[in-house]
Amino acid sequence: MTSLSERIAQFRKMATDDPANDLAHFSLAKALMEDQQWSEAAQSFAKAVDLNPDFSKAYQLQGTCLQKAGQAEAAIEVLRRGFTVAHARGDRMPRDEMGQLLRGLGVEPPEVAAEAAAAAGGEATGFVCARPGCPAGPYAQPLPKPPMNDELGQLVFEKVCAACWKEWLGMGIKVINEMRLDLSDERSQTMYDSYMKEFLGLS
Repeated sequence: MTSLSERIAQFRKMATDDPANDLAHFSLAKALMEDQQWSEAAQSFAKAVDLNPDFSKAYQLQGTCLQKAGQAEAAIEVLRRGFTVAHARGDRMPRDEMGQLLRGLGVEPPEVAAEAAAAAGGEATGFVCARPGCPAGPYAQPLPKPPMNDELGQLVFEKVCAACWKEWLGMGIKVINEMRLDLSDERSQTMYDSYMKEFLGLS
């Protein structure tokens, strides 16, 4: 099993090698958060948000880290912005979590228009993708069938949209090359699956 320090080093390398990859910064930030490195984790979440301003979960976790680091005013600013973004995207769980965090900091969430979730136009599908920062939001399209004939493939089918799965296929090649994984080896396959779950929000 990969240790936390090894995961931090791996995600730091991915973020350094591919600085425009919001999920690499998000994964690094989550590992740093798990290690209670609040300030550095908040900085990595901020990079993810800079690259993907619709990344609702990153706002939530950045605000949490700022609060843990004793930066209440900065946390409130991030959480208020993230609450508005999450509401507009229809990301109910991160929105509600940020609302609770804001109330815990002694402020009410921002007023948002009830119709804001449909502001981007189009028709909502009702499918909610598990991937943090899924760009499709409430308009995500499900996969037509499980991409693998196993339990993980079924989980991906039920939880991940078609666009995010396609993006993972490209990212998965980078993971194999950068980590020098041999998928015929059980340990490498386990590590690959772990990265997949992290990327897709299934971990």
